[in-house]
Amino acid sequence: MAHHKYHHDDEEDFGPSKSELKRASKALQDLGAELVELGKERLAKVPIDEDLRDAVKDYQRFTAHEARRRQLQYIGKLMRNVDPEPIRAALDAFKGVSAVETAKMHRLENLRTQLLEDEKVLHTIAETYPGADLQQLRVLRRNALKEKEQNKPPRAYRELFRVLREIDEGATTPEEDGEVEQ
Repeated sequence: MAHHKYHHDDEEDFGPSKSELKRASKALQDLGAELVELGKERLAKVPIDEDLRDAVKDYQRFTAHEARRRQLQYIGKLMRNVDPEPIRAALDAFKGVSAVETAKMHRLENLRTQLLEDEKVLHTIAETYPGADLQQLRVLRRNALKEKEQNKPPRAYRELFRVLREIDEGATTPEEDGEVEQ
């Protein structure tokens, strides 16, 4: 009976089933599909090799449906040669960061609205952010109210938000500038 090479005991040597390989391939292709949806800044932060990065950038340039479909398959093929975990971790971090960023933006928008409704909110801002330039905020508030009154473009309104965001970021991040240089 030498013509029987495999016994039932040796089945584990065959590796993953065809279905398991297809599922793994589909998961990698789905991960590639998430990559192609990223903007340039976020894509640059994902730990991938240059071939994969170039393939993603090519996909983003293509407009024809069939070209994009083929490119996505190629990205899936390239994904088989990389460790997907660091990529998954980076994508998950973007999703978490975006939720935090959205909440922060809403908080700052509410602060701007409160400031426009009541100048006394400047005292709260001064207590929360000791380094805030209250004079600048006062001028921007006045200009934003004037713009709204005169139906002008909301330049000061936007500038007020930008300044509040800078103040908030300055308060939430420790004085890294001095620490890094030492």
